[in-house]
Amino acid sequence: MSNTDPTILAERNLTIIAHIEGQPGVQRVPNRNLDLFMVKDFLGAEECRLLVEKIDRDARPSTLLSATDDTEFRTSSSTDFNRQAPEIDAIEAKITAFMGIHKDHGETIQGQRYEVGQQFKGHHDWFYDTQDYWQQEKKQGGQRTWTTMVFLNDTQTGGATRFPKIGKMIHAEKGKLLAWNNLNAAGEPNTWTLHQGMKVREGVKYIITKWWREEPWIGSGGSQYY
Repeated sequence: MSNTDPTILAERNLTIIAHIEGQPGVQRVPNRNLDLFMVKDFLGAEECRLLVEKIDRDARPSTLLSATDDTEFRTSSSTDFNRQAPEIDAIEAKITAFMGIHKDHGETIQGQRYEVGQQFKGHHDWFYDTQDYWQQEKKQGGQRTWTTMVFLNDTQTGGATRFPKIGKMIHAEKGKLLAWNNLNAAGEPNTWTLHQGMKVREGVKYIITKWWREEPWIGSGGSQYY
């Protein structure tokens, strides 16, 4: 299900994990089934304001890789960030340095906005090789290996990021970063990474997400999906 030997991916991930654990303020979320890390105040208030402003300006309905009859599966708005904007480049470089993954393996940042009642039901960020989209994705960088997410505000009610299979609920705090390994110790897609954006009950939730590939990502100005 990947272009790279899973053993190589597993070894590479050990290096990434060691790098992340060496960063200031990192907390590892305790569980034995996935590598999940958290850092409070990773982005400052001005960085968050800049990103929220961009999301509001350019938001479009969020899309999915695979069609579904469930019209409530993903109801948020998304924004693809332009790497040519210097202020976004600086934030992207900050995330890249934290992760310790070569910048060429990173998709461009995507912003998401969730208004009252909006959600993203349980899903994995890694790609399914049984789906039609895989034929394209495997040529454009292959499997997604890591996810980096940052909460941009903390004024909403609801909207937590839930990992139901490990019983963890991460509540939004402005500037808080989450990072998780989408692969298991053998370098294969990890089903324990199932996660969901819970419904917002009051206010608006803003986040940014950056995904990483097993090979250099060949994109066209931003990820269209997830």
